Order: sequence, then structure tokens, then C-alpha cells
Amino acid sequence: MSREGVTPQSEDFSAWYNELVIQAELVDRGPVRGTMVIRPYGYRMWELLQADLDGRIKEAGHGNACFPMFIPESYFKREAEHVEGFSPELAVVTVAGGKELEEPLVVRPTSETVIGEYMAKWIESHRDLPLLLNQWANVVRWELRPRMFLRTTEFLWQEGHTAHADEEDAMRETMWALGAYAGLARELAAIPVIEGEKTPSERFAGAERTYTIEGMMRDGRALQSGTSHYLGTNFAKVFDITYQDEDGKLVHAHTTSWGMSTRMLGGVIMTHGDDKGLVLPPRIAPYQVVIVPIGRDEAAERTAAAARDLAGELKRAGVRVHVDDRSQLRPGYKFNEWELRGVPVRLEIGPRDLDGGAVTLARRLGDQGKEQIPLDRAAELMPGILDDFQAFLYTRAERFRDEHTADVESWDAFPDQVSQGWARVFHCGRTDCEDAIKADTAATPRVIPSDAPEEHGVCFRCGEPSAYGKRILYARSY
Repeated sequence: MSREGVTPQSEDFSAWYNELVIQAELVDRGPVRGTMVIRPYGYRMWELLQADLDGRIKEAGHGNACFPMFIPESYFKREAEHVEGFSPELAVVTVAGGKELEEPLVVRPTSETVIGEYMAKWIESHRDLPLLLNQWANVVRWELRPRMFLRTTEFLWQEGHTAHADEEDAMRETMWALGAYAGLARELAAIPVIEGEKTPSERFAGAERTYTIEGMMRDGRALQSGTSHYLGTNFAKVFDITYQDEDGKLVHAHTTSWGMSTRMLGGVIMTHGDDKGLVLPPRIAPYQVVIVPIGRDEAAERTAAAARDLAGELKRAGVRVHVDDRSQLRPGYKFNEWELRGVPVRLEIGPRDLDGGAVTLARRLGDQGKEQIPLDRAAELMPGILDDFQAFLYTRAERFRDEHTADVESWDAFPDQVSQGWARVFHCGRTDCEDAIKADTAATPRVIPSDAPEEHGVCFRCGEPSAYGKRILYARSY
């Protein structure tokens, strides 16, 4: 263990992560295996992500709704591919109120089936389209290998569900959602995600096409951080979601669904964190600045008062700030604690600082070390300092991703590349070839990148012609 209390990433990345989420007070383990309690510090991060995404969703014309978490089992059985895809993960209620239920109830793993039932009820004419719904909810998927934020039995997310007159409009919606997730990841979480389409074997159960954003974590693995699905008319046919077109003809609607979850918080932790603990992008940090007054007796009273005054100025400048004036703790302990918890900027105010009209600034990362800035200009300067740190984290993560991504032409070179990062490869597109690659290396096709150039070649494993007209990304994943 390091002096900060977390295993170094280089020794055991998984242990580092599992220890950090607990010690940084993001979560605690729930009473049921695989569940988590999100503590206030972690939940504030979720609220900041949620508020931004909710604003994007509403601005695009969607309305928030709330559907039941208990779904009749028969709803799932009506869409065979969907129920097959989710069967191992379902939690089912068979007894309630002391009596066995006539029909088992599935605890919501996702809401296509129940929302499809109500779309059919609410849509009659082409004038009712598009129907744009969103739900912020908790869902349950019975995970065999749970990990906080990444895969838990119960987690928080949003799920968009929309119905459209035709494929063109539905695909426009599908790509809008993908762009919203990519924007959130890049602009708030400072994660340089790759966006694109999933291969057929990786599609959401019941979807015609699935799109994803994929981020690289600091152990070289990929994290699927948000997905958007064009469902075609698959669910519309099952749930009879039809409308009368302008000619009076009854036509099936085209539907979409898309979701982002608390998994994004796991992505933030693993994209930016280091051996000292969390490293939080300012835009989702619960505290962007922590002020630590330093001094004893009368000096302590003087520096604490100055810290409170400065905090007021920073709040008026729109900065989330906290004053750590716990007198029973030494400054060094506080510095280590706030480094562990990833605060972007720490300000120290000691008697000498006050005498010089300055405050000492320390960033969570960077090679600049400590510096002094004028106390009377700290509130004016801080928004720019935080923006620079946000940009620094994005550039750092982008550089790491690019340094750990390489073109791979042969099967012999592939295992070593996916042990440390991502491989750009030509692939035949055959499911049996994908399965064999996964069995041998634990790597899977993560994404067919939207912005990859057109290229043709032969599959790096079997030698058959490539199927996608470009290289795709393979990686081990969470």
C-alpha cells in the first residue's frame, strides 16, 4: 500500500480502483451483493453530469416521464431476441403481499417493452410523431462479477425512447443521442471518446443498429460509456406501435432507445486517476477549489477569516469551493486527503501569504508545482485556471490513448497490443472469428469508428476480406 492508502496502478489496477472508490468516499458497498450506496461526494458528480445531459435532452425537445419499475414478464416474452439477450440478468418477483403472483414481474433492466406498450396506446396519427421520451431511473441487472459504478446489480441511468415516422428520422435521432453522449464525455468528463457503430454481434438485443462511445482507461482497456440504438420496426411490430399516415394507411413506427449511466463516473476515475487517488475534471468536481487556512491560535483565526472571505468571492464567480478549517487536523493530512479525493485546485492561506497579499495555489496535476497568485485577484483568475486544467486533462488523456493505439496487421502481433491498449485492425466480420479472438485474448470488437478513413484489407486473424470498409478497434474491456 502507498502512503495515501491505495495500491499503485502499476501493481494492480483493479485493486487500485476498488480501494479508491471507497477511500475517496464516492460509494460504499450495499447490503445485497453487487449493490452500491452512492455517497454525497459521488452523487454530486452524478448530479453535475445529469444536469448537463438533461439540459441537452430537453433542448432537443424530449419530455421526461416516469414508468413503473415492475414489468409483466409477458411483455419481455413478446420480443424473443430481447428476452434472450437479457435472460441471465433479470431479477423476477414471484411473491408479493404474501401471495404468489399470477404473473411474475421483471424488475426493470431497461424499459423498451413497457414504454412500447404505452407508445402503442398514445400514438394514433402521423401528427403524434415524433414521440420523444426520456426517463431518469434506476435499473436492475443481476451481475455475476460486480464492480462499483462499472457493473452493479442496481445502477442509475437515463433511457431515451422515441418513435418516428420513418427510418430517416429515427436514424437522425439515434445519431443525435450519440453526439450528445460524445459531447458530454469530452466537454465535462474530459474523456476523448471514439464514437461509431458496434459490430452485429455486439448490438443491443432487438436492435437493427447500435452505436457507442468508447473511452480508453489508464490500464489500456476500453469502457463503453454510452449507447444509442436504432430499433427499426422490431418493437413496433411486437407492441403494435402504428400510426395513420397522411394517406390514411396504417404504418409501423420506427423506434430508438439510448442510455448513459453511472458507469460514466467509473470512466472518469479510470481515465484520469493516479497513485495518489482521484483526479477530477473541474466541470464535474463537487469542489473545484478547496481552501486550507494555515496557522495557530490568533494566526489561525486570521487565516480562517481570510479563507471564508475568499470562498465568498469564488462562489460569486461561479466556482464550487470548500473551506477546510478543521483545526484538529494538520495541513499535510488535509493536502493528502484532498489529493486523494481529486480536487482540481487547492489554495493555501498562511500568515506569510496574507502579509504578502497572496495565496498559494497547487494544482492536482501538472509540473508547475506550487505558485503564488494575488489574493485580491484569485476570484478573477480562478475560472481561467480551472478551464486550463480541464483542457490539460483532456489533452493528457488523448495523448495516452493515441500512444496506446496501433495498427495491427498480423495475429502474432495482436495479443501483445491488446494487453496494453487498442488495436486498429481489418476484420472479416464473421461472428465465429470474433468468438475465437475473444476466447484466445479476451479482446472484443469495440467500435467501427465513424471518422476512420475508408480502407480495405484482409482480416488479421483468418485472412478473409475485411467487412467494414475501414479498420475497427479491438480491445479488452470493462
